[in-house]
Amino acid sequence: MMWTVVYIAPNRPIAEMLKGLLEGGGILPMLRPIGAPHLGDSASVEILVPESEVEEANEIIAASFG
Repeated sequence: MMWTVVYIAPNRPIAEMLKGLLEGGGILPMLRPIGAPHLGDSASVEILVPESEVEEANEIIAASFG
């Protein structure tokens, strides 16, 4: 399965919130921290979804920040 980054959250709490929204929409998201591990929850986090769900994921993310 090909995974695609649909959003880079500035921190873990925002990434977790978006993960929940995506899961609620029937999408399987994967979180991948980027940057320095010692930053913990304040490090940026990539949100990836299966390539086939990118468009739907983008709509959910856009709606949540509308």
